[in-house]
Amino acid sequence: MSTTTEVCSFCGRHSGKDVFLVSSGVESNVYICNYCIEQAGSIWRSEIENNKKKAIMAMNKDLLLKKPTEIKSFLDQYVIGQEATKKVLSVAVYNHYKRLLQERDEHEVEIQKSNIVMVGQTGTGKTLMARTIAQMLNVPLAIVDATVFTEAGYVGEDVESILTRLLQAADYDVDRAERGIVFIDEIDKIARKGDNPSITRDVSGEGVQQGLLKLLEGSIVNVPPQGGRKHPEQKMIPVDTRHILFVCAGAFDGIEKKIAQRLNTRVVGYTAGLQNRHIDRENMLRYIRPQDLKSFGLIPEIIGRLPILTHLEPLDRDALRNIMTEPKNAITKQYEKLFAMDGIKVSFTSDMLDFVVDKAIEFKLGARGLRSIVETIMMDAMFTMPSGKKKTLVVDKAYAEAHLNIDDLLQDQ
Repeated sequence: MSTTTEVCSFCGRHSGKDVFLVSSGVESNVYICNYCIEQAGSIWRSEIENNKKKAIMAMNKDLLLKKPTEIKSFLDQYVIGQEATKKVLSVAVYNHYKRLLQERDEHEVEIQKSNIVMVGQTGTGKTLMARTIAQMLNVPLAIVDATVFTEAGYVGEDVESILTRLLQAADYDVDRAERGIVFIDEIDKIARKGDNPSITRDVSGEGVQQGLLKLLEGSIVNVPPQGGRKHPEQKMIPVDTRHILFVCAGAFDGIEKKIAQRLNTRVVGYTAGLQNRHIDRENMLRYIRPQDLKSFGLIPEIIGRLPILTHLEPLDRDALRNIMTEPKNAITKQYEKLFAMDGIKVSFTSDMLDFVVDKAIEFKLGARGLRSIVETIMMDAMFTMPSGKKKTLVVDKAYAEAHLNIDDLLQDQ
């Protein structure tokens, strides 16, 4: 019981009706009053908030944000073609990180994030674009495959393991991870199997989509630091996903039929003929709309959380030819540097490059197949020349035809 002689050791207030004193427990004559406790708590909270702001300011300095035209120019160095997609992606990324850099004000309009979904055939550059943008911005990037996820409670990975990969990419710096980019590949593989209800649960399709909703929307998710399934004894790391940019991508094989069905719907009246007049049958993806994703099997809730929809053009012969030589990390430049490390000068003739492109088109290998073909052609030279005396190599069409093993190439694919 406090006496009238007891006073707060910090402010000097006497114990009374509105003043409550707490003893330190170590020194019997040292007290602190409720007013000083409240003030100390306020100072402590303010200090934590200031430290967090300083950390965010430091991260903002590390964030190398450029204007949309500069982002596209950077992408042009690595990605051939896909002008429309690069433009959409540049604007979306710029707006997202500009939103994070704005000063917080309670009375200002809050700008919501816009996640992205990219549709395109395999080998058209979806993953390359996401990796290049993350490299330019100096932010952590997690690339995950949607096919490994299952609904909670079933064999497979929880969707929360996506954030575990992002934490690992950020060296477990939570503040840095909360401003990163998550690239979810093969998003089309978690489409629901059909509209008809079934007695068996769709645990790797619609169940995963529902699990992704809270991540895409923006919420605080408890993440197991080492990944895997959660269990009660495990320590969790809370991660706020409101500022994480999600980029989803998939081939959506067969969605062209859904698009064609929508475009071919007969309209009574004068517009019926106009509607089908200028449709490019060879590239139906350019007409893709959100309702086509719904027809394919994505649930409306997840489509609404992916407001930016863009497509990638299929690679034609000219694009494949340019991929061989033009990008900053072009295939031919990589092999020239690889041989130069051993003091060997290697060059590729134009007819050899045309031969590689023709083979990639013939076997429908896409852009990824270009490297497989060149690797097969160069294998013998890479094995013998580092220990030989010959220091120059000209790779022409005749050399390529002699060293290309078609059986090994198709087996690799």
